[in-house]
Amino acid sequence: MRLAFATLTLALAAGGASAQVSCGGSFDDFRAAMEQEAVARGTDPGVARDFFDGTRFDQRTIDADRRQGVFTLPFTDFARRLISNDRIERGRANAQRHDDVFDRVEREYGVSRGVLLAFWAFETDYGAVQGDFNTVNSLMTLAHDCRRPELFLPQVFAALELFRHGDLDPDTTTGAWAGEIGMVQMLPEDILENGVDGDGDGHVLLKTSVPDALMSGGKMLQSLGWRPNEPWLEEVTLPQDFDWAATGLETTRPVSEWRSLGVAARDGEFDRPDLPGSIILPQGRFGPAFVAYPNFDVYFEWNQSFTYVLTAAYFANRLDGAPVFDAGNPPPALSDGEMRALQERLAARGHDVGEIDGILGAGTRSAIRAEQSRLGMPVDAWPTRELLKAL
Repeated sequence: MRLAFATLTLALAAGGASAQVSCGGSFDDFRAAMEQEAVARGTDPGVARDFFDGTRFDQRTIDADRRQGVFTLPFTDFARRLISNDRIERGRANAQRHDDVFDRVEREYGVSRGVLLAFWAFETDYGAVQGDFNTVNSLMTLAHDCRRPELFLPQVFAALELFRHGDLDPDTTTGAWAGEIGMVQMLPEDILENGVDGDGDGHVLLKTSVPDALMSGGKMLQSLGWRPNEPWLEEVTLPQDFDWAATGLETTRPVSEWRSLGVAARDGEFDRPDLPGSIILPQGRFGPAFVAYPNFDVYFEWNQSFTYVLTAAYFANRLDGAPVFDAGNPPPALSDGEMRALQERLAARGHDVGEIDGILGAGTRSAIRAEQSRLGMPVDAWPTRELLKAL
């Protein structure tokens, strides 16, 4: 799922004609304006009427949008919650069942089957839970809402194109609350740009066709910058005297250089010591440690939560045969109230931590590193009660 932030109105051009579709106001007026814009863009009036006439405002979509949260559990807890032996076994069974499709994805897009299996598992539990929100109603509701119209207005017109192709039914197509469709949860624009008719039936149906879903997911990852046949994440061990300030996604060095500094692959030898990589410590110097290769950055184009991204990348490793990570013994995570207090104290010292929300996001991690350095503490970006007390 990929989301963005909003402006209040969006000017939409259609050849030589243009119209101004504004968010907010009467939903009936908004629906009429969207239908007029579709006709101005060249859609047959009857097709536009068939697509828009039955759409309605969906309060359930708004409620889901307002309560959406960022993944706040620490990595080890989140990973243990999402990754079970049953999920691994079903993933490997699916890999065997659809072996020919995964072979095509790996051959054409260079994306490992473990990577796609992990997304398939986390997004829809291998297709079992694809969402029950009417897709067009959700997109229209979110386009009418004034939080992110610049994302959702184009998605409505992309859905209209899918309708014209016979790949979406405005009355019956369902998915996630934000308009993602199918087994790997792709937005309509992504389907138009990267959808693949994997089973050769003349349609791209991500809800019902495993070949369509997996081939489309692989093509989308390639379009986002996936580097063919390269690793994405590898667990490592670090020496006790390691320079903790050199960790984090901000610092990238050749893996061979990290190796010369005492970093070792936990499971055998490094896959690609010639590639650049960053050392990431999701729970500080006493917790798990990984080297993130360039493909790891592509995960953030799919989902912007660090915890989700790391868990999905690690699960892909597990599905490809990697051992369970070494959880180590990190200091306990701060409570929500303690995290908010820490953010308030960081903000009072001039750091930009964004909203005081109790979430360990990139801004908060950066501020923690700065204060750890100032206080002479190990700079590992993990919030501790010791740091909170010192501030």
